[in-house]
Amino acid sequence: MWISTSFIPLQYDEMGSAGDKLDLQLDEEIPFSSSQGTIKIDSLYYEAPHIASCRSTRVLTKMYQISLLRSIYIVIIKAKINLLLPFGPLAILLHYLTGKHTWVFFFSLLGITPLAERLGYATEQLAFYTGPTVGGLLNATFGNATEMIISLYALNNGMMRVVKQSLLGSILSNMLLVLGCAFFSGGIIHQQKVQVFNKATAIVNSGLLLMAVMGLLFPAVLHFTHTELHFGKSQLALSRFSSCIMLVAYASYLFFQLKSQPNLYSSMSEDEEHNSADPEEEEAPEITQWEAIGWLAVLTIWISVLSGYLVDAIEGASDSLNMPMSFISVILLPIVGNAAEHASAIMFAMKDKLDITLGVAIGSSTQISMFVIPFCVVVGWFMGKPMDLNFQLFETATLFITVLVVAFMLQEGTSNYFKGLMLILCYLIVAASFFVHVDPSNE
Repeated sequence: MWISTSFIPLQYDEMGSAGDKLDLQLDEEIPFSSSQGTIKIDSLYYEAPHIASCRSTRVLTKMYQISLLRSIYIVIIKAKINLLLPFGPLAILLHYLTGKHTWVFFFSLLGITPLAERLGYATEQLAFYTGPTVGGLLNATFGNATEMIISLYALNNGMMRVVKQSLLGSILSNMLLVLGCAFFSGGIIHQQKVQVFNKATAIVNSGLLLMAVMGLLFPAVLHFTHTELHFGKSQLALSRFSSCIMLVAYASYLFFQLKSQPNLYSSMSEDEEHNSADPEEEEAPEITQWEAIGWLAVLTIWISVLSGYLVDAIEGASDSLNMPMSFISVILLPIVGNAAEHASAIMFAMKDKLDITLGVAIGSSTQISMFVIPFCVVVGWFMGKPMDLNFQLFETATLFITVLVVAFMLQEGTSNYFKGLMLILCYLIVAASFFVHVDPSNE
């Protein structure tokens, strides 16, 4: 399409009329023809976003469904320990159908074990998105979620001795059994080298554990020496005051770890990352951040449900099996609750990451002694329960000796399989002692 320009040659001479006419024709033909092409191309661009948006919506929906199914497969189906998951619902059925406390107790233990391990896995996945320092704190916190839930159920039922002994057992299990198995496994795998860890972290945690022993020791000594100002009341008041002080100390420790001296705790792990020669060993998260948070919520709720049935069956199982309550509370319950820490500590020790192993084992013991136990005392205070820090002389002496043994093991900053074997053997002595121990308390 072009516009006729027959009147234009009248304004020019004969020599330039033909050339000017050609130029005008070209100048007027090109814009009109190019505008048509542009309109056609623009129409394609206007139609493409609608098609692309529909396709992208369908693709995102399919990707979300695939991601959800993959997450369920990884968390629920992939791990072999999840073969024990059906024992949880079976324990609930037996509770209502038969009422046999022994079977309900053992099936609840078996059902909680994979849940505790999967809770630790979800916490580790979330740690990929939060960083190593916050991730270590989350690992210790959710790793102790099982013990805290069981303790709160027992506290609500007035079973203060079960609360004290189960938390004491968690500390002993983490420091002797979990750390011992980790040192032993790492020493066997890495026999040709000396495994080292950050001494500063171990010293600070050892100091906090000794402070916890001090908080537990004085109420017991005050009670058994009969030097209370008001018998039966002074130890409770001292326990509540000491619990508040221990909570303040633990909050200060968290501030020191996260804000004041973060390089003290992350330097060695960063050096290991920079010195790693094989980039294929770097791990990547298997599930997304929100999937990890969702699984943490689901697993915590399910553990809470099973913990109620477990606590209700403890006394009946003790009578049926003719087994001391102290052995069940100090030895059996913590082994289940520490399933996540046990697996994680051994895995990291075999990868020659002892700083993370200490963060899992010793860090968990520190959190139980400086946070969970005082927290239960304060919660019992608000609930009107006489929960105190009097752990009896036998339990307190056991904790004191255990802290000293572990502190001496950690003072060199090195690890080997012989140290791990010694810690495991010490735990066997503790287990045998509680098996023949008769609890003098009538609570």
